[in-house]
Amino acid sequence: MIKILANDGIDPIGKKMLEDAGFFVDTNNIPQDELPVKLQEYDAITVRSATKVRKALIDACPNLKLIGRGGVGVDNIDVDYAREKGIGVYNTPASSSLSVAELVFAHLFTGIRFLQDSNRKMPVEGATRFNDLKKAYAKGVELRGRTLGIVGFGRIGREVAKIAIGIGMDVIAYDLYPFNPEVDIVLGGGIAVKASVKTATLEEIITNSDFISLHTPFVGKALFGAEELDKMKKGVGLVNCSRGGLIDELALIAALDSGKVSFAALDVFDNEPTPREEILKHPKISLTPHIGAATGEAQERIGVELASLIIAHFNKVN
Repeated sequence: MIKILANDGIDPIGKKMLEDAGFFVDTNNIPQDELPVKLQEYDAITVRSATKVRKALIDACPNLKLIGRGGVGVDNIDVDYAREKGIGVYNTPASSSLSVAELVFAHLFTGIRFLQDSNRKMPVEGATRFNDLKKAYAKGVELRGRTLGIVGFGRIGREVAKIAIGIGMDVIAYDLYPFNPEVDIVLGGGIAVKASVKTATLEEIITNSDFISLHTPFVGKALFGAEELDKMKKGVGLVNCSRGGLIDELALIAALDSGKVSFAALDVFDNEPTPREEILKHPKISLTPHIGAATGEAQERIGVELASLIIAHFNKVN
């Protein structure tokens, strides 16, 4: 029997699919430092973002035949090395796109109406400084008619564009690779419409956007540092629900303090799981703890997709 360690968990429906197909699935978490020994008892491992499967772990577990990533990014897996060793590596890029896109807009609506700061201060000062707080948060803006720049126009970027167009934003998009600017939008009642975004260079995104949302992998250095932030419109809002490190956090703090950036929204951080204190306590930053795919619907889709990929892999091998 093939034994699978779902070290960061798996949706019950996906687990049942695997068990019905004859696999043994263990959902007990094994700490990272114990994996080199204990993972040798399994044929496959599935992870999310917490567990790392690097070269040393792969070398320590010659029994390993498959690595599954429940989610989009595979930054925590040495993919090329694993495949060189004949290990199948799979992820689930389509399953969480909508959930991440909705979180982007939760952050955008939070930022334009100062909810991140209001929700901190109202419980403490609402009864004594109500009118002062009302005045402090009186200069909100609307998203309709504003320009949203999307950096990275893959599955998640496209879902973000659909929501933006639906609420009346102008969307410009950039990607390293050519892409189809047309998107299919499904409205209430099953009504489907087609719309297009405007393609742009990264420089045009930086200089022309009122808000910018990032949807690219981390490439070893910050995509937005002090130089890029300085070129942006005064009062720009930034959202990063993609990968920590895409925005230079110290440069971001300086831009927030100067007013160059009106607010930032971060679901990912440089040094997870211990983000820097200046980020966590900044009144102009909306914060979530890497929960882009953390909806029941997305987790079910991820579990089903991952289970299907694992079953297909071992059926092919056998």
